[in-house]
Amino acid sequence: MNRFPRVLGIRLGYDTDQVDLLVRRIEGTLGRGAPEGDPVTADEIRDARFRVRLGGYNEVAVDFALEAFIVAIETRPTGAGGRPAVPARRTAPGQPEESGPGEREEEDEERAARVERVAFRPGRLGMGYDEDEVDAFLDRIVATLRGTTDTPLTPGDVREARFATVMLRPGYAIGEVDEFLEELAGALETRLGR
Repeated sequence: MNRFPRVLGIRLGYDTDQVDLLVRRIEGTLGRGAPEGDPVTADEIRDARFRVRLGGYNEVAVDFALEAFIVAIETRPTGAGGRPAVPARRTAPGQPEESGPGEREEEDEERAARVERVAFRPGRLGMGYDEDEVDAFLDRIVATLRGTTDTPLTPGDVREARFATVMLRPGYAIGEVDEFLEELAGALETRLGR
């Protein structure tokens, strides 16, 4: 199966077998396929090196996909053995979930740690959100989740967050940041029982 575009047969590209093996392991780690071997870490993806061969996979396409996989690995909730967590339903559909104080604190700490680990791709075409502004806002979200701030953020604060857009200098991919913040706003609403 060709997962990525190939280079012309007279050019060198990444070895297709090595790339396919790593991608299958990543998919297993993310719960999108059958688990193959140990779960893959983001650092393992960053450190991946492939042999080259004539007519192999296009290096740019593979590298771009691996960057997206790194973000997915770093932001996924994990369960036992590093596999994706599948939350157990404790209540009937449509009813708010109930959790005790200890369980809520644990969930908040997991979310806070996830926010601290998140990595966004660079903005496209040299345009993205100002990294310093986004990072400062994420720090406020972490403080809210850990209860270490006098002015906690509300789901509305998270949804209404606005950041300067930068051009031709480092910035975060706008769509990724917006999607992540929307997910966090939903988590805060659930936490507050709204």
